[in-house]
Amino acid sequence: MSLTKSNSAVARRRTCLRHLVVAALFGLAAVGAGGTARAEDACRPLREAEHGYVVCSFDMREADLRLFWRGPDGKPFSGFAPLDASLRQHGERLAFAMNAGMFQQDLSPLGLYIEAGRQLRPANTRSGAGNFYMKPNGVFYVDGAHAAILETGRFLKAGLHASYATQSGPLLVSDGTFHPKIEATGISAKIRNGVGVRDGHIVIFAISEEPVTFFRFASLFRDRLGCPDALYLDGTISSVYAPPVEEAEPWLPIGPIVAVVAKAAP
Repeated sequence: MSLTKSNSAVARRRTCLRHLVVAALFGLAAVGAGGTARAEDACRPLREAEHGYVVCSFDMREADLRLFWRGPDGKPFSGFAPLDASLRQHGERLAFAMNAGMFQQDLSPLGLYIEAGRQLRPANTRSGAGNFYMKPNGVFYVDGAHAAILETGRFLKAGLHASYATQSGPLLVSDGTFHPKIEATGISAKIRNGVGVRDGHIVIFAISEEPVTFFRFASLFRDRLGCPDALYLDGTISSVYAPPVEEAEPWLPIGPIVAVVAKAAP
């Protein structure tokens, strides 16, 4: 990819996120005025250490959170619009979506992937270059109303059942402690998205509106959002969807998607 195309993509993503911020403020105003909180109202703008983010929080006791990769035809959805179209054929719709971890060139998950109780990809415990292999990495998983993030080895050793699970890396925060390679002096800054969990049932997704370092991103989850465990999902391709923001479709095809599903209007 050329530098010009990369810069253009970042500019488009910033525009999408700013539109989402406006929509989030509108939704919060509606709730504050006596409106009913919906899945779409779960997102809000937030500034931390002079950086802008969009943060979306869901209570697993109420939200229908799932992972998606391939459609009925066996091909990857590759974006939010095809997934939403597929859901609507069954009387459902997307209320929120975000890319759910790193993937390979064919859009298949790079690590462990469990969907609707079926393991479609095994855990990846190999060593290598890149953020995924910046060990310890981890697994975000959901089972009913319970959600958690565990270091990959701990997850495998525990033999846990999961309805949905995705492996990614690095593990930003574990038991309140930063990843050993994340330092305050780090200078690499990128658009980033990730997920944090607290109290065993509150799941918080965040995406930066502008490039941030790993330290800033991990600090957001631990110190501002109160998540003792947080997992990095991806960087440059990070995308988020929350109606009515039509511009938020990923600028490149994506692999696994984490989504909150709601009933479609009759």
